[in-house]
Amino acid sequence: MSNGGGGSLSLLRNREFCALAGTAFARSQAYSTILIALALYADQFGTTGAVEGLWGTVFALVQLLIVLPLGRAVDTHNAKRFLLVGLVLNVGVFVGFTLVEGVGGVIAVRMLQGAGTSMLWLTGSAVVGELSPDGEQGQWLGTYNQVGAFSSLAGDLVGGFLLYAYGFTATYAVLSAVTIVATVGVWRYLRDDPGGRTDPSQVTGIETLRRLLDRSAIRALVTLRLGLSFGKMAVIVFLPIYARTAFGMNPLAIGGVLAGGKLTKALFQGVVGGYTDRAGGKHRFVIAGTLGYALGAAMIPLAGYAQGVIPPLSIGAFGASISVVPAFVPLFCSYAVIGVADSLRLPASMALFVEEGEHFDAVAGSLSLRSLAWKAGQVLGPVSVGVIWDLTSVTLAFLTAAGFIVVAAGVFASLYHVEPAPDIATVPGD
Repeated sequence: MSNGGGGSLSLLRNREFCALAGTAFARSQAYSTILIALALYADQFGTTGAVEGLWGTVFALVQLLIVLPLGRAVDTHNAKRFLLVGLVLNVGVFVGFTLVEGVGGVIAVRMLQGAGTSMLWLTGSAVVGELSPDGEQGQWLGTYNQVGAFSSLAGDLVGGFLLYAYGFTATYAVLSAVTIVATVGVWRYLRDDPGGRTDPSQVTGIETLRRLLDRSAIRALVTLRLGLSFGKMAVIVFLPIYARTAFGMNPLAIGGVLAGGKLTKALFQGVVGGYTDRAGGKHRFVIAGTLGYALGAAMIPLAGYAQGVIPPLSIGAFGASISVVPAFVPLFCSYAVIGVADSLRLPASMALFVEEGEHFDAVAGSLSLRSLAWKAGQVLGPVSVGVIWDLTSVTLAFLTAAGFIVVAAGVFASLYHVEPAPDIATVPGD
């Protein structure tokens, strides 16, 4: 299964990898497009920051409840079926969004989206980690995430354009078509039981999770994810809403803002993933990327000071040209910084979790802990920052998010050096 050292592009000749990458493409494009749609719903329904945060919280709460049993099921059953179910659920999400008529409908469909997205992300990441050759996890996972980043960029630009030009129904129809194509790819090209099944008594049970958490490296990674998710999900949910409600940006302009970060992620993740395999010291990439994300989050409120400093601009895409407000520039730059930061952090972080999971023959279990920590912060972050925004100001809200990220990076740095991740090649019995 080795790619022969050909890099990210050579992986795209592997039909199984392409099928898995197709699920990442469908998931990420839908996720990004719906975030822009949520900004339009917030404007349309005249919601408060707390309600807008709730849209992020219910999405994460469903994922928090299912992530551990899902991780165990992926380790012990046919993962291909979970990918197919997740793709079908996402089509149901698009149908649901065409029918929403108020805040309650958005909440209900976001819960369904949380289940489908979690199923696709956890299963896809685990299968990629299982199928990747020894010593190439960073390359495979980095390229897999790189596909997701390109798709997320498409969600920002194409999704933003579709919402701008054609509205909700046509946009959701396009997302459904992309997801159906990904479903056919998984059904036809991915083997049954990818990675094989493991004895249920040996993986992803409470005892296995306790053994994982006994390691300082895992505790450091989980703590980092908790603090990072609190701040990062507040940024992801509220930056499009801030652009729409504070500056009146249309969907195409919002997509252009988000494209700054998605473009840098798409360009650099696979390259950085391969470099971390060769250079080692993955924890250093994690720390640098986390602090970079905090910097990008802290830059977001600068948009409020752009008027009178930056002249009005005009951008074009897909044959359309629109004028954008001065706030576009600092928002674009802040998200570009965030994209570079994620490129440093994501491949290294995922590779560390995979290495820890392989130590106990429970890759999906390790990724479940990664996702569980993320969901805990994701549940609390959006609604908390939304309340802070309502009670104080947008500046304090985003600075609070950045502060949580900085604290998480400091805790990770102090814990990780106590017991670094094991060298898989030296584990007895391997």
